[in-house]
Amino acid sequence: MKKIVIIGANDFQNQLILKAKEMGFETHVFAWQDGSIGERTADYFYPVSIVEIDEILEKCKEIKPDAVATIASDLANITVSKVAAGLGLPGNTPECIEISTNKYAMRSAFLKAGIPTPAFYKVDQVQDELYKMKLPVIVKPTDRSGSRAITKITDFKDLEGAIQDAVEQSFEKKAIVEEYIEGNEYSYETISYRGKHTNLAVTKKYTTGAPHFIETGHCEPSDLSKETLEKVHKTMYAALDALKITDGASHGEFKVTPEGDIRIIEIGSRMGGDCIGSDLVPLSTGYDFMEMVIDVACGKEPQIVRKTEPKEARIHFLFTEEDVEKMRAYEEAHPEEIYRISELDMSHAGHVSDSSTRIGYYITVKDLKQGGLS
Repeated sequence: MKKIVIIGANDFQNQLILKAKEMGFETHVFAWQDGSIGERTADYFYPVSIVEIDEILEKCKEIKPDAVATIASDLANITVSKVAAGLGLPGNTPECIEISTNKYAMRSAFLKAGIPTPAFYKVDQVQDELYKMKLPVIVKPTDRSGSRAITKITDFKDLEGAIQDAVEQSFEKKAIVEEYIEGNEYSYETISYRGKHTNLAVTKKYTTGAPHFIETGHCEPSDLSKETLEKVHKTMYAALDALKITDGASHGEFKVTPEGDIRIIEIGSRMGGDCIGSDLVPLSTGYDFMEMVIDVACGKEPQIVRKTEPKEARIHFLFTEEDVEKMRAYEEAHPEEIYRISELDMSHAGHVSDSSTRIGYYITVKDLKQGGLS
């Protein structure tokens, strides 16, 4: 039996575990033991933190997997890259992972490649040059995801506190301060194989807005015109090359400005979180994205084939008890549109601070011919 090592065991990673088992793989999952669902669904679970790279690599030498994979986690992606390299398995280079998991290195790579980039600085405290930037600006950790410590600053008096928050959340204790980009935000879901990129879907993003921009939902397909999508493809493919992404999934976030220009926010060399890659892409396009990720991790060329009829797919995140009540009402009124409801954690109800503290989510699906996007 083929074996796959999966780094991470939370609800998002569980979709990869289930897909691998469906494909006939024996699943070996590494994660901190905290009761996550993947602990129960994996064939073999190892209670080892995903940052313990050397320990995971030594165990993997005993397991002898055919592939190492993860989705939706920059931190796990670093481990996947180093473990795969240590085992001689396919994957992006450590240089690629380093660039694509650090926002300052990423911005620098875009700048070097001639890709339009807002002014940016890497800091660990307030510096004089920051006061010369055009407001508003965005402050965030250089190396975190999930909307952690992201703050929009419209008054310089708030800058020091925002930098302090971002530095505290950063693994390297650094923050990036960059000019704010106006416009609607989207994400770009891609599979790559030996340097060839194929876009699978473009996702419309919904957030809480300023100051912290926590995602409230996502929808596929997006509402972008064919003309705009052509500009998006050109910009994003150039950005993927600038980050040296050659294999596997990637998740790019960008904005379309009021003038119609494409401005990249960031790109991760892994599948998007929030069930975008694991659920919304296959539901809205018919493409089996997770199967492609596993195939590429095995060194196999992915098959870009629609397996189901494309639908409109949305994920809705829950922040308050009122959100849960609305979900239950929707479920009662439209049971045929409910695809999945996650486990709910009410401990943060009413005071969600980032994407990791949201109560839960539900995914809805309906035919595009029922009026399309709404």
